[in-house]
Amino acid sequence: MSIGRRETARAFGQALKAARLTKGLSQEQLAEGAELDRTTPSLYERGLRTPTLTVLIDIGHALDIEPTQLVFDTLEWLQRE
Repeated sequence: MSIGRRETARAFGQALKAARLTKGLSQEQLAEGAELDRTTPSLYERGLRTPTLTVLIDIGHALDIEPTQLVFDTLEWLQRE
């Protein structure tokens, strides 16, 4: 079974939003912590963009979680669809 880019982007967005809310951060706070434009987390959470590996690492640090956790959580969201 092949998973499309859109599905993956949406699943990553759901995983990111869940992690951000768990940490009690706004999208703007996440953007500041990961040194991103303030609109970028919204694009990720809506599945309109996906981060590069470097940005994924920065996001993980901003959320104080291992970046691999976001990957695992994305895979879990994909299994739910």
